[in-house]
Amino acid sequence: MRRSTTDRLREALLALAEQRGEVLVHREKAWASITFAGTRHTLSLRFTGSEAVAAGERFVAALPEHEFAIPGQLVADATVSEVEHRLLPDPLLVVGCELLLLEEA
Repeated sequence: MRRSTTDRLREALLALAEQRGEVLVHREKAWASITFAGTRHTLSLRFTGSEAVAAGERFVAALPEHEFAIPGQLVADATVSEVEHRLLPDPLLVVGCELLLLEEA
């Protein structure tokens, strides 16, 4: 089975999250400017438990500067849009992020 750009992006994000995050929501929308075409991805990831929350905090710190390697795509922008921490009854971190992928010519 051939993996799509969406599959590769999810895999890259979960690798950056040290395989500790779970994708709750993933929305994808076509995006274009006069010179570029691509897709905007909006995701929400959940990290449950102390070790996962620590991995999630590293994910939040690393995402904006991370160099992604997704064939045929350039990650033009990666931002954390929302972070929700909860300590009780169990440590939980929910991270919202947005990424803009441009098709490489």
